[in-house]
Amino acid sequence: MKPRVALVTGANRGIGFAAARRLAGLGYRVVVAGRDPEAAARAAAEIGGVPLLLDVTREADVERAVAFVGAEFGRLDALINNAGVLLDRETPGLTVDLEALRATFEVNVYGALRMAQAFAPLMVRQGYGRIVNVSSIMGSLAHAGPGYLAYRSSKAALNMVTRVLAAELKGTGVLVNAVHPGWVRTRMGGPEAPLSPEEGARALVWAATLPDDGPTGGFFEGEGKPLPW
Repeated sequence: MKPRVALVTGANRGIGFAAARRLAGLGYRVVVAGRDPEAAARAAAEIGGVPLLLDVTREADVERAVAFVGAEFGRLDALINNAGVLLDRETPGLTVDLEALRATFEVNVYGALRMAQAFAPLMVRQGYGRIVNVSSIMGSLAHAGPGYLAYRSSKAALNMVTRVLAAELKGTGVLVNAVHPGWVRTRMGGPEAPLSPEEGARALVWAATLPDDGPTGGFFEGEGKPLPW
């Protein structure tokens, strides 16, 4: 059998890179996608992956990604929508800039949906696929609190995208789940976060490598602990 193929967005650093490295260690051919071509190339070289210039907010980039994966591998087994932004840190919802809200949704919601829409047909044709949307417990309505309105709202919307796509792809062999990696020491999470990128990546890799009878349409942390919507 040919090795499985995974594409990880925002994979040149942090949780995305840790997930890409772990998947490579499991024998996957990993497409290391990122907006900075030099950073993506360095990260890919470190794990033996394939670099790909990809801005998920650009339709042309996503179309090129589909063409590249199709020509290079002819399949995609796991799509990890890890690219994300946090633009309203320490900003009350009553004063959040609407442009920051739009920019947040452009990456965290529209970008992930754009990627899923682009690659799901390939997964359906091959009868197998895992789509992993990197969400956050901050997007849980059950855990909602003050501040971070743009980020929280985008992750709540991403959770709904997950539910809808999972329902539409039921029975095709394509599983779609949202995961919360935890509070991780990354550029976004900051140095005080308790988890390493490697620890945070466990949730992503778990969802990307689910067995055929694994869950779909769920929201999880770690390796399969359900979270409230």
